[in-house]
Amino acid sequence: MNFCLGNYAIVHTDEVIDYTAVDFTEAVRDIDVVLDTIGGDTVERSLDVLRPGGHVVTAVAEEDKDLVARYEAAGMRLICLAVDPDPVALRELVALVEQGRLRVHVQETFPFERVADAHRLLDGGHLRGKLVLTL
Repeated sequence: MNFCLGNYAIVHTDEVIDYTAVDFTEAVRDIDVVLDTIGGDTVERSLDVLRPGGHVVTAVAEEDKDLVARYEAAGMRLICLAVDPDPVALRELVALVEQGRLRVHVQETFPFERVADAHRLLDGGHLRGKLVLTL
């Protein structure tokens, strides 16, 4: 699986590209998944590097129905996970964790090199907790 990580560098198989020095749309092709943590025009530009059936997951861009439609028309998928932080709610969650009243069950932790294994497990469904990738 080819994977593109958008916060510090683009990771394409085993090649790291500094996106601040190189235009990733000229450096990579046929990417399965792009994780956008930068924002700006990254989502729009990522359409050019995906292979058919590829996905862009953005943690910073709000859903744009026209852009989602462009991705779907191209046989790809855009997933927007952006949420507005709520400092009060986050402090309450921290307090619950510190009190031991809130725990997250982690089913399995994978090193980044095994992202494909994690994805296969996720696709299989029937998870009993979260999957964690370590970098």
